[in-house]
Amino acid sequence: MRVLVAVKRVVDYNVKVRVKADGTGVDVSNVKMSMNPFDEIAIEEAVRLKEAGVATEVIAVSIGSAASQETLRSALAMGADTALLIQTDAELQPLAVAKLLKAACDRVTPDLVLLGKQAIDDDASQVGQMLAALRHWPQATCASALAATQEGITVTREIDGGSETVALTLPAIVTTDLRLNTPRYVTLPNIMKAKKKPLEVLTAESLGVDVTSRLHIIDITEPRSRLAGEMVTDVASLLDRLKHQSKVI
Repeated sequence: MRVLVAVKRVVDYNVKVRVKADGTGVDVSNVKMSMNPFDEIAIEEAVRLKEAGVATEVIAVSIGSAASQETLRSALAMGADTALLIQTDAELQPLAVAKLLKAACDRVTPDLVLLGKQAIDDDASQVGQMLAALRHWPQATCASALAATQEGITVTREIDGGSETVALTLPAIVTTDLRLNTPRYVTLPNIMKAKKKPLEVLTAESLGVDVTSRLHIIDITEPRSRLAGEMVTDVASLLDRLKHQSKVI
């Protein structure tokens, strides 16, 4: 089984993001960047499948600027065998990313595609579903457990009121959730080994994919500051505040 894992370079989850003064986007200058946490889980699961003898090869793919090579090297250090960067400086939206991943699938012919259920920068949670539609492959989203079977794989996913387990035939697409695993700590020897692993660089143009934006962001603003709480003396005062100020009654 060949496993393709999509990883994205995002602002580190520990960083408090700031909106640009002109409201055109998030200021990413001089901030720490790292691999999307949900994609780290996908890489970890792919490596575990390889360690269990289920997968034969793990290929990490990223789409973005040249700086995304750093993210791919992190994936290689975690245990991926090879990496592929589809380099572009365009502002990519989920459909364009799905089309580029489809082109990557055409190139490396994976049996299983793993990717995080969402990226923490836009929280779109759309790419996996769109890729499944473009490839006409079965999909399972928000996986909290994954196991290989003779027919393919089974995926357990959390739903309202419990969980469900679905069986997929390969090739298939799975998006990973937080409960699936805990990514391993990357050691220095593996970081050094990752520098010698193959990393191929392509462009969106060479794959013949149109990445033209179809959505236009009008404005980006920071959330409103939370107002300070107010103490009331009794229930009647509380109801009065809710009725006349919050307008919920």
